[in-house]
Amino acid sequence: MTNYNKPNQKRVTTNQIRASFIFIVFLTIFTTLMVWPTSPGWFGNFKLRLGLDLQGGTHLVYKADVSQLEDDVKKDGVEALRDVIERRVNAYGVSEPLIQTNYSGDSYRIIVELAGIKDVNEAVAIIDKTPLLEFKVQGEPIIEEESDIQEIDEVRQNAEDVLARALAGEDFANLATEYSEDPGSAVNGGDLGWQLAGYFVPEFDKAVFEDMKVGDISPELVESDLGYHIINKIDEKINDQGQMEVLSSHVLFQKAAALTDNINWVDAGLTGKDIEKAQLAFQQNTQEPLVLINFNDQGKDIFAKITEEHLGEPVAIFLDGFLRSSPVVQDKITDGQAQISGNFTIPEAKTLIKDLNLGALPVPIEIISQQTVGATLGHISVQKSLLAGIIGLLAAALFMLLFYRLPGLISVLALAIYTILTLAIFESLNVVLTLAGVAGFILSIGMAVDANILIFERTKEELKTGRSLHTAVENGFSRAWPSIRDSNVSSIITCLILAWFGTSIVKGFAITLAIGIMISMFSAITVTRTFLRMIVNKKIENKLSLFGIKRK
Repeated sequence: MTNYNKPNQKRVTTNQIRASFIFIVFLTIFTTLMVWPTSPGWFGNFKLRLGLDLQGGTHLVYKADVSQLEDDVKKDGVEALRDVIERRVNAYGVSEPLIQTNYSGDSYRIIVELAGIKDVNEAVAIIDKTPLLEFKVQGEPIIEEESDIQEIDEVRQNAEDVLARALAGEDFANLATEYSEDPGSAVNGGDLGWQLAGYFVPEFDKAVFEDMKVGDISPELVESDLGYHIINKIDEKINDQGQMEVLSSHVLFQKAAALTDNINWVDAGLTGKDIEKAQLAFQQNTQEPLVLINFNDQGKDIFAKITEEHLGEPVAIFLDGFLRSSPVVQDKITDGQAQISGNFTIPEAKTLIKDLNLGALPVPIEIISQQTVGATLGHISVQKSLLAGIIGLLAAALFMLLFYRLPGLISVLALAIYTILTLAIFESLNVVLTLAGVAGFILSIGMAVDANILIFERTKEELKTGRSLHTAVENGFSRAWPSIRDSNVSSIITCLILAWFGTSIVKGFAITLAIGIMISMFSAITVTRTFLRMIVNKKIENKLSLFGIKRK
């Protein structure tokens, strides 16, 4: 910090002050466009995420019965169950669901918060449904009828419509999130990450590794047995092993399951209850991930019969009605051990193992708490919170104006900028704003005012000792900084502890308070000081009444 009592410190130049001022102005304009409700174009995509208590919805608490599981797999079983519930809730279309596990002693609980949900009973029914793992074999081929062909045409038309929107300039990630029927990539805006050749279906592979070139900004439509892919090739590189990798994203429109390869899957009489354990392994030569399955005694006999009768044919694994894998039977297997391969990545193999083990080790759940927050109550909470925030801002502004005059006016402007910056950070980081979070935000406003008070009191003390106005302002900031720094850092440490160990409500309070504190430090030390430096000149050198004091 600058202190003019020390002759070896350089004075801040006019150009530096102007540069800081211009930066603050542009930052304020940019963040204002972000938070303004009717901002056009890209800025209009930002929206504050309201929590359950503000938006309304349902809070469910389930107890997981892990009494039948070994101690070393209890947490894995509950985590797998959490993933199943999350997948089902996402399929139901709930906006921004929160599903988390809670372990306390011998109690294993799953907390589900469904903000904005309307049909609570249906959601509960979907969550409570027992996960279904099935093995199926090929039946008689399906003959495509005219209605089936028409259905495929409709899927292609939908894909072509979205492709046209992408070519017209709409954000590809937003289109993927809204329309892609690949749940693994849709949550990431269609992003598929860096992949080697062979990871995708052949048609997709050919497009991204042979046909499309880096720099092509136009997405393409490719058809495969799986469906229609709108592909957006982003980049390519040679990895450390000398292999080509491609970064791409896509929007997938799936064909009807029975029409993808004309296979009629029929029940083989083998389900998840017949699996003893699934685990991850690797091929010795290629190090390709494999999934190893061990069946129990009943499952071993059934699987031996299936592999004997269906040599050279695929055996499909369905989880909750969705095809997970369809390995081809190479030999009759009588020892109750099966090996699944299929160009898995390690995360994919681990996910499949989790699903298989969930079928082998089902975790029954029982709902023990259900709380519903109506939209009306949430709306009232928002209104009251906003009113409290406005009253707090006005009271702080009035106090600063009465006690500190001109610096008080500058601090009011700084507080307005602080509020805009904080809301923009909330939107950018997708902070879920709850009532506790609103409380943390309002409390941080008070801490921002507190920093300004420390600075202005120090400045007044310097003026009373006969310092020049310029020197008093700089010394005021320099000498107030240690107190501001220590108090805010200690508060941030407390917030980190609350966020780490607290419940979801406490975490919301801690996160918003911590963000507010950090922005308030920037507001007090950078914004307020820059504004004061801009106005301090010889014309007001002797008008100390503007600073709330009278020099003798």
